[in-house]
Amino acid sequence: MPGVPFASGGDTGRTLGSAWLIRRRAVLAAPARYCLLVEPASVHGRPARWTRGLLSCGLAAGPVFVTTFLADGATRDGYRPSRHPVSSLALGPRGRVQAANFAVTGTLVLAGAAGLGRAADPVLSSRAGRALIGAAGAGLIGAAVFPTDPVSGYPPGTPDALTQPSRTGMMHNLVAVPVFLGLPAAAFTCSRLSARAGHRGFAWYCAATATTMLATAALAGAGFNQSPRLVNLAGLFQRASIVTGFGWLTALSARALTRTPAD
Repeated sequence: MPGVPFASGGDTGRTLGSAWLIRRRAVLAAPARYCLLVEPASVHGRPARWTRGLLSCGLAAGPVFVTTFLADGATRDGYRPSRHPVSSLALGPRGRVQAANFAVTGTLVLAGAAGLGRAADPVLSSRAGRALIGAAGAGLIGAAVFPTDPVSGYPPGTPDALTQPSRTGMMHNLVAVPVFLGLPAAAFTCSRLSARAGHRGFAWYCAATATTMLATAALAGAGFNQSPRLVNLAGLFQRASIVTGFGWLTALSARALTRTPAD
């Protein structure tokens, strides 16, 4: 019969054609079945425990850092938290406490960034966001290696501002950039992705975090540069910036943890 496929072979032709279609569909479906088999292996079991452990490090970074510098600053002679920067706690006889705080917190932040990279939610674990958070962790470790210069009269007996910054002081300021600019940039990135995914509330929270952190860091910087109106509040503004940024990192890690299976 003209125009009918496999008419010349009758039923045999139609059977071969059907078999060919079935085989083609099986080949095309194989990658999807493979993904279904492989994906749970990367989420459940030991890898999932590692991911949750790394995210727990990110969850703990903020509370560890803030609690340590608040307790240390409250018991330092001549230290005024509202006026002096957190980094000044790394100076003086007990400077090792804050240096260790920088190093430990930086390591926790790096681990948290690695955990976000293993998380299943692309909104919370974008490559740019992870890189910026990891850079902040590296910056904190750098702050442990390069102590700041005296500022605003701490340690006692030092001038409010040095006429010539030291090399270690300049390096300290350099490694602080990923912390006070990197975390806000990561929050802005997460805000954009969250908005695209329809998570409006979290998107607004991320945007507010980034804006607040940048604004308070700028005010703190002006105060540490001896602006008459801000010098006695510079430490307070810096602490507001730090608490805002690390609070966001804690919330981000907690959100990723809720989306990661326990085992």
